[in-house]
Amino acid sequence: MSEKKSELASTQQSSAIESDHTGSAVSDSTDEFIQSVRDAVHNTSDLVVKSIPPNLTLFYIDNLVDNQTLKQHVLKELLKYPFQSPQYMLSFLSIPQVKLEGETGKAVRAMMDGTVLIHVEGYTQVVLANIPTTESRALSAPEMESQVIGAQVAFNESLSTNISLIRRYIKNPNLCNENLEVGKQTKTSIAMIFIKGVASEEMVNTLRQRITDLETDSALDSSILEQMIDDNSLSIFPQMLLTERPDKLCAELLNGKLGLIVDGSSLAIVCPHTFLEFFQSQEDQNLRWQIATFVRLLRFSAVVLSVFLTPMYVAALTYHYEVIPQTLVVPLSESRALVPFPPLFEALLLEMIIELLREAGVRLPSKVGQTIGIVGGIVIGTAAVQAGITSNILIIIIALGALSSFTTPSYMMGNVIRLIRFPLILVAGLWGFYGIMLGFCCIMIELLRQSSLGSPYTAPFYPPRLIDWRDSLVRLPLPFTFKRPSNTRPEDKNKYEPEPINPENDEQKVT
Repeated sequence: MSEKKSELASTQQSSAIESDHTGSAVSDSTDEFIQSVRDAVHNTSDLVVKSIPPNLTLFYIDNLVDNQTLKQHVLKELLKYPFQSPQYMLSFLSIPQVKLEGETGKAVRAMMDGTVLIHVEGYTQVVLANIPTTESRALSAPEMESQVIGAQVAFNESLSTNISLIRRYIKNPNLCNENLEVGKQTKTSIAMIFIKGVASEEMVNTLRQRITDLETDSALDSSILEQMIDDNSLSIFPQMLLTERPDKLCAELLNGKLGLIVDGSSLAIVCPHTFLEFFQSQEDQNLRWQIATFVRLLRFSAVVLSVFLTPMYVAALTYHYEVIPQTLVVPLSESRALVPFPPLFEALLLEMIIELLREAGVRLPSKVGQTIGIVGGIVIGTAAVQAGITSNILIIIIALGALSSFTTPSYMMGNVIRLIRFPLILVAGLWGFYGIMLGFCCIMIELLRQSSLGSPYTAPFYPPRLIDWRDSLVRLPLPFTFKRPSNTRPEDKNKYEPEPINPENDEQKVT
């Protein structure tokens, strides 16, 4: 025990010595600075130390810097102007981000972000030339949030590219990009995006505080960060939206919401977000209001159908034969005549088969996955009916419920819809319609107790905000939706003037 304590004490002491060493001032001796940098990065093999006679030394991590920029705009300029001080280098290095640093630890951390350190013998400051590599995936069309009318471009894994996409939509100096950092080990860069004068300062401060208070080793993806900073990470319902569409994020920013972009992730976080907004698509704004309203109502109806259709089938066949129309009793009896299982087990078996086919189709290569999903569903469904394992009516109900679950625009909420069907089927098989009502009440209680960045999750229906009903279950014409959502508490409440254009005011055209 004493040996372990002494070993722990020596480890803590060496860590403290290393921390003090990396946090010390830059040495004016080249040899001492080389040794301090090597100690800070534990003499990693991809550290490049390049000497330029007579008194310059360059430090950088291989594959993190742009080699062409290094040769054309750093090495070429340094060879042209030898014997210069670090202060003078700032004037002739033709790259955007150049600054001086006098602390070894900060210089080493900058080097891990694609920065070249330039040390001059006899000076206690190094030049930081930020020339990170720009390798990234090319822009492509959205895969999870595809639409017919609207932009056909999605975010990629490059933070700078994603920010440039947003600035192409919102060319406004009030669009703020605040840089944050998360992860003691990964030092992941995060951009918090909002529009000054539109977004609530209280929400901006709340989100900033949640991110800066995180004590974690890493946040490698937006979906991980979203679970860390939402209001209730134990809930099954997501409280923040993950989107791959720049136009969707920009539309939400204009409504007074906040955005988070994580370096290395192709999904952006939008908050706050209500439950109903997870079932709204950006394409709803691009369509005429009559069509958009019809599509929204169809989408909400499909979600209700997906959640409750199979449980109602199980409850009706187990306890409540009286609710079945008389014309359907005979077909139901004939279809279940050879089925040896109760409706509860039959429904759970088919639901599990559907989920297995769906998961297999996602994990397999795209062309094979589509074939497995289509052929597997047809073959297994037909074989199950012929073998007497299930009825053909339940096959139709399960397929209709699975098809309805795909209408949800948000992938995260779609997974929730898939999952909550199973406990509802269980309670329907145990207690019939009373069990379905119990499950429905539990879902409503869970929704009512949630919030998103402090805003009500079930707005605008609870608490009731009638003015926000104009763009909720239905979408009224644009002149009626001039108000920003009140749940975001925007500083500027109007998006545009409520008065519509009057054609009578147009000037008479000369024919």
